[in-house]
Amino acid sequence: MPQWVMAQGVSASLSPPSSASLGHMSALLSIRSVRVMDGSNSTRNLTNQFVQPPWRVALWSIAYSVVLAVAVFGNLIVIWIILAHKRMRTVTNYFLLNLAFSDVSMAAFNTLVNFIYASHGEWYFGEVYCRFHNFFPVTAVFSSIYSMTAIAIDRYMAIIHPLKQRLSAKATMGVIVCIWSLAVVLAFPLCYFSTTRALPHRTLCYVAWPRMVGDPFMYHIIVTGLVYVLPLVVMSITYTIVGVTLWGGEIPGDSADNYHGQLRAKRKVVKMMIIVVVTFALCWLPYHVYFIVTGLNKRLSKWKNIQQVYLSVLWLAMSSTMYNPIIYCCLNSRFRAGFKHVFRWCPFVHVSSYDELELRNTRRRPGYQSSMCTLSRGDTSILGKDKSVDSHGNRSKNTEL
Repeated sequence: MPQWVMAQGVSASLSPPSSASLGHMSALLSIRSVRVMDGSNSTRNLTNQFVQPPWRVALWSIAYSVVLAVAVFGNLIVIWIILAHKRMRTVTNYFLLNLAFSDVSMAAFNTLVNFIYASHGEWYFGEVYCRFHNFFPVTAVFSSIYSMTAIAIDRYMAIIHPLKQRLSAKATMGVIVCIWSLAVVLAFPLCYFSTTRALPHRTLCYVAWPRMVGDPFMYHIIVTGLVYVLPLVVMSITYTIVGVTLWGGEIPGDSADNYHGQLRAKRKVVKMMIIVVVTFALCWLPYHVYFIVTGLNKRLSKWKNIQQVYLSVLWLAMSSTMYNPIIYCCLNSRFRAGFKHVFRWCPFVHVSSYDELELRNTRRRPGYQSSMCTLSRGDTSILGKDKSVDSHGNRSKNTEL
């Protein structure tokens, strides 16, 4: 039986675009012929129904380049803000650091190579990087969404069960290591079955599943359930309970003098994280729907406009790596102060004394651990728009990230 060989992007799989899985993030931008392989290993050129005019290739290149630039630069700034300021080294921010690392890694290690492979139609990077290139996207996405899940659970424990022991820094690192370990296990089949094939005038990189008919679709169903449906269900439940508590009643065990200021601060953090989760869910939903629908209906892969649909849903999924830094900057004063510090050379960016105070280091009691930033005795506590001060010198338990 002849099989289609499509060397388009990351996933030069032996099937139309609809059979690619999450690990096969393909840009599908090249203008080239499609070859048919038969049992005698002979080849012949056929007209490629997915050939695009140069202007369309240029537009897609610009669109993907914007994602690459914003994702890499924005997430690197987030990483710097957290690592360079002791005040930002909290449990929640450690998970945000892991989330930023996952996003910047996927953008840097996959997007650029996608464009080179798609533009030239040949794999220049060897079999080792072929395996890594198919393997890493699933690993990074798994790490990203389970970092968000860990934050949701941490917020749930902090607000619903404030008297229970919180995660220590060492325990947080252990959770992050477990997340990456499980991600590697889930993505291992992509690494194991990835290979390269030398054809006349070019080399392909693809995932050679044992059963090309059913294995890619089954694997994508498993990945969708584990890296999309399950964590979103968990986060939906936790944030619903937290939201009802914060916006519909009093916080259990919170008797601080500046109760309303604390409540506003906690609402800000939860609102920001809900926006992060919803953005991720909306960006990846069309991608998963696309592969489920095309997996069930193979005829859609022959549709004239299927490539443009795929490019659109892939761009939206990849763009999820660039939105978080923008969300942090808009909704969190401390991250905003960090971004102002980085862009202080711009004539329209003004770094105020308030911004300097936001990232200033504060002392902590020995052994005290919180998932949010805290203030030491005598420091200024800036909460909400009124920037009220805790005149009693009490330590804020959960203010901002």
